[in-house]
Amino acid sequence: MPRSVWTGSITFGLVSVPVKLYPATDTHSGPVLHQVHQEDGSRIRLKRFCEAEDREVEYGEIAKGWDASDGRVVVLTDEDMAELPVPSKKIIDVVAFLPADDIDPLRWDSPYYVGLGDKAPAKPYALLREALRASGQVAVTKITMRSRESLAILRVQDDLMVLQTIRWADEIRSTDGLGPEEDVDLRPQELAMARSLMETLSEGFDLDAEKDTYIVALSELITAKAEGATPVHVPVAEGGAEVIDLMAALKSSVAAAKAQRGEAASGSGADAAATEPAPRKTVSARKATASGTAKATKDAKKSVSGTRTSSRTPGKKTAAKKSAPKRAS
Repeated sequence: MPRSVWTGSITFGLVSVPVKLYPATDTHSGPVLHQVHQEDGSRIRLKRFCEAEDREVEYGEIAKGWDASDGRVVVLTDEDMAELPVPSKKIIDVVAFLPADDIDPLRWDSPYYVGLGDKAPAKPYALLREALRASGQVAVTKITMRSRESLAILRVQDDLMVLQTIRWADEIRSTDGLGPEEDVDLRPQELAMARSLMETLSEGFDLDAEKDTYIVALSELITAKAEGATPVHVPVAEGGAEVIDLMAALKSSVAAAKAQRGEAASGSGADAAATEPAPRKTVSARKATASGTAKATKDAKKSVSGTRTSSRTPGKKTAAKKSAPKRAS
């Protein structure tokens, strides 16, 4: 069983559910790299050094500090931090319930499995879990972990509850000035061809079958250099050039995607629609951006008492296929 990272209780009105939190995700394995001296390969070590005393200090001598405007440093010890009057350090307090789709996907952060606490009765846990399942909603909570309080969402996955931290509204950056500023003319044929490309790329796609090509390439590089061989350098495709004929580029993309799947390119569907003239459709980038930004701003301003943004709840976890190379020695 994995090691728990938090122990406390979920409070739901007058009901208290003792629980433990376990990390729900892990980083897949790959070669572990260290900082070394390029000349001789010796390890680089970082030391904790006190500037005033000109000496290395032990970890136990280190505290946290805040720089005041008058030049003073306010020192905060571990005892100071531990005595902060924050209820969410040991209690996950349920403050509201809302549809999962009301939460912007940008705000989803770290997920944790919610296990039953030691010697805790199962009924309170099952009661909250089944109430959440029947409601079709998620619970908005607060929790403090690693000296940081976060909003969190409590939801049901199979026979377990999952707690996933979410970012505060002011942690989501503005989209102002990032999208196209000018109005764009789009023809129905172009939209139809783009949809055709999307459908072609989606056929038979298996998310769990995707491989980390960076880890594969890194492992091959390490093996080659360890054996004294010359690493094979494969040219990496750069970003595409400016598209002059968007329609031609879309047609070529559809044909290439079908060829990759062993299909014959047909002249029906989006291709046929592309041969029929149709009026252009003007899309105002400013209006679309302003509308989206206004909604995002409105949603972001609603905090614990009523966060309202849009998202989808992460789906059922599936077993990842082992595709990563062995860890380099």
